[in-house]
Amino acid sequence: MTSARAQRVQVDTAAPAEVTHEPWPRGISRRASMRISDVLAALRIEFPAVTTSKLRFLEEQGLVEPVRTAAGYRQYSPADIERLRFVLRQQRDRYMPLKVIGDRLAALDAGEEDEPAPRARLATRDGVSEGTGTRWTLDTLARESGVEVAFVEDLVAAGVLRAHGTGSFDLWAREIVVAAAALAEHGIDPRHLRQFRTSADRQADLVEQVVAPWRGQRSASSRARAGTLAAEVGELCTQMHTALVRAAVADLAP
Repeated sequence: MTSARAQRVQVDTAAPAEVTHEPWPRGISRRASMRISDVLAALRIEFPAVTTSKLRFLEEQGLVEPVRTAAGYRQYSPADIERLRFVLRQQRDRYMPLKVIGDRLAALDAGEEDEPAPRARLATRDGVSEGTGTRWTLDTLARESGVEVAFVEDLVAAGVLRAHGTGSFDLWAREIVVAAAALAEHGIDPRHLRQFRTSADRQADLVEQVVAPWRGQRSASSRARAGTLAAEVGELCTQMHTALVRAAVADLAP
């Protein structure tokens, strides 16, 4: 007769093994053969401001884990680059804090969250691509925003939109132009929007005060921390502004 202890052992032995998941992204090579310079070259197409310091800071936060050679050099895999793209997009497009990004990656690694959809890119005739680090030209910005070039020029003249020294505009410019065009349909023209620029500049000054102690330090991790903190505080300022405007106009609705 088989003892109860033996039965328990048999049941435990027959128990199915715990299911493990391949870390995200799945199906992409994890062969670490790229140097940090190779990673920067791959990422700078979409993130022109990314630096070695930024990559090291993200490694310190546990968001990517490059392999170390016997000599101590970092080597990255194609899968590492995709994780970095995910982190940088979440920061740039959604101002998501690194802790939240880390939680999302953990959920993706565990198979608890759906795979992110591929990022769409819209290539234009003069080489500007939406969703990359390339800047808009005046003509492309007007065309992709569905407005006349003169309208964009009016926004620049009013100080609402600012061009770089080369006359190009960053990717945020399209959102500004589209919003301005929608307001124009209600009789609010570019000269009325100067107060938005003034308010944004003042909020940027507040953010600068918050990150100044970090920017003043020489270490690479401190400078990277300054960039992350600026994005997070900037998003909080945006949320505050939105809440105040909604509260102010609430009584205007019937």
